[in-house]
Amino acid sequence: MIELYTWPTPNGHKIHIMLEETGLEYTVHPIDISAGDQFEPEFLKISPNNKMPAMVDLDGPGGSPYSLFESGAILMYLAEKTGKFMPSAIRARYNVVQWLMFQMGGIGPLLGQAHHFRAYAPEKIPYAIERYTNEANRLYNVLDVRLREHEYLADEYSIADIATFPWLRSYERQGVDLKGFPNVKRWFEVIAERPAVKRGVEVLADRRRAGPISDEQREIMFGAKQYQRR
Repeated sequence: MIELYTWPTPNGHKIHIMLEETGLEYTVHPIDISAGDQFEPEFLKISPNNKMPAMVDLDGPGGSPYSLFESGAILMYLAEKTGKFMPSAIRARYNVVQWLMFQMGGIGPLLGQAHHFRAYAPEKIPYAIERYTNEANRLYNVLDVRLREHEYLADEYSIADIATFPWLRSYERQGVDLKGFPNVKRWFEVIAERPAVKRGVEVLADRRRAGPISDEQREIMFGAKQYQRR
């Protein structure tokens, strides 16, 4: 059994999808990042960087509980645990790993900045909006070129696709017109139709935020509380 600490964000959906794809049993523990749940001492024990998702595998290595934070590490762990979505042959394996790292180091952080400056920042900063909108479109083009000759990011459907897909669901909010990236559009639509993906993105769907964030929520998510020593 997996105890999953999560929220309906792109990083949370990565793990929801992976668990649905693998068929592992899991229990969801909501971590409301707009209410400050991520700073609770019990959560920090398993996620010292105060970010979700995090998980505890009650049947971890050696049969004892094992906790993990960082969504990329969780995906790799679950792939190894189940033998699914990451091949063992070294060339094929590192085709997956390099595209997973591309998501972790590029797609996630930089599209996150596009979201922040286009939607969440308390003041509109033209330079930041232009920079991260341009960077979002550049990253989509990297994906589009790759998918021009590949059905999936690696040799077959893998944790690289599972990691990347949730970040592209809000392409319009990133200043991207998906029609301008036809190979990404084809890939996106194929993955969106997978039954496990449909189930995964509905996890905690009733907790999704409706409307703009309040000043209090902005302070919790982006303000001084983030930088307090604990």
